[in-house]
Amino acid sequence: MTTRTIRTPRRHTSATSQVQTRFAWLLLAPAILVVFGVILYPLYRTVLVSLFDVRSALDPSPAFVGLGNYVAMLSSPSVWASLGRTLYFTVVSLIIEVTLGLCLALLLNAPMRFRWLFRTAIVIPWALPTIVNAAMWKGIYNAQYGALNAVLYQLGVIHDYVPWLSEPWRAMNLVILADAWKTTPLVAFFLLAGLTSIPSELYEAAEVDGLGWWKRFRAITLPLLVPAISIVVVLRTVEAFKVFDIIYAMTRGGPANGTAVISYYTYQTAFSDQSFGIGSAMAMLIVLIIAILCMIYLRLIRSSEMSLL
Repeated sequence: MTTRTIRTPRRHTSATSQVQTRFAWLLLAPAILVVFGVILYPLYRTVLVSLFDVRSALDPSPAFVGLGNYVAMLSSPSVWASLGRTLYFTVVSLIIEVTLGLCLALLLNAPMRFRWLFRTAIVIPWALPTIVNAAMWKGIYNAQYGALNAVLYQLGVIHDYVPWLSEPWRAMNLVILADAWKTTPLVAFFLLAGLTSIPSELYEAAEVDGLGWWKRFRAITLPLLVPAISIVVVLRTVEAFKVFDIIYAMTRGGPANGTAVISYYTYQTAFSDQSFGIGSAMAMLIVLIIAILCMIYLRLIRSSEMSLL
C-alpha cells in the first residue's frame, strides 16, 4: 500500500507570498509617509536651500551659490565659537547626568521601604515639558525675586542679590544645571533597567568571597552596565548637541552670545538675519556631526558587547 504525499502547488504558494508582501507594504505605508514628510523631504529641502542665496521665503528665484554658503559658514568665527559652546554644553551636561543618574539608579535599586514612591517621584522633573522646566529655572535665577537669591541671602552666603544670568560663563553653567535637573531622571531609569537585569547570584557569590561594596561595584556592576551606559551616552550626546528649546526659553543665546549654541545660532542666522542659505548649511553641519557621533558610538557599543560575550 503506497502513501501519496500531497504537495501544495508552487503557483498557489507564490500568490500567497505576493498577497502577504502587499499587505506588509500596506501596513508600512503610513509610517513611510510620516518618515518622508517629517524627515526625508525637509532634509532634501534643507540641502537644496543651502545651495542658494535665499534671503526671503518669498524670493521666487534666489541666486545659485553652490558650496558658497558652506565656505562662508566654515570661515565664520561665530560658527566655530558656537560649536565650542555646544561641545562644552554636551560634555559637561553628559558628565553630570551620567554621574548623578548612576548614583540615583544605585539608590533606587537598593532594598528600602517605599522604594516605589521614590521611583515615582524621581520621574517628575523628566515629565515636565522643557518650556515649563526652563521657565521654572529662569524664575529661580531671577535677580529680583528668584528663589536662589532668597535662599542664599537668608543663609548669609550673599549680601546682595546676584543677577545670575548676566555673565556668559555663569549663564552657560546654570543652563546646564537646569537641563541636567530635567534629564538626569531619564538617565537614572535607563541605568536602573540595566541594574535590575544583573543576576543577584553574582553579588551573593562575591559577598561570600569577601568582596566589599566598592569591589563588587567595580568587578560586577560597572562592567555589566557598560551596554546601558553606552546607550545613554549615545542618546544624551545627540540630544545635548542639538539643544535649542531650553536655551531659547531661558537666555535667548545671551548674554553676549554666551549661551548661543550651534542650534540656536542656526535659528538666529536663518530667521533673525534672514540668511536662509547659510542657516540651512549650518543645519546640515549639525546633521553631519550628529551622524558621525552616532556611528562612533554605535561602533563602541558593538565592541563593548563583543567584549562581554
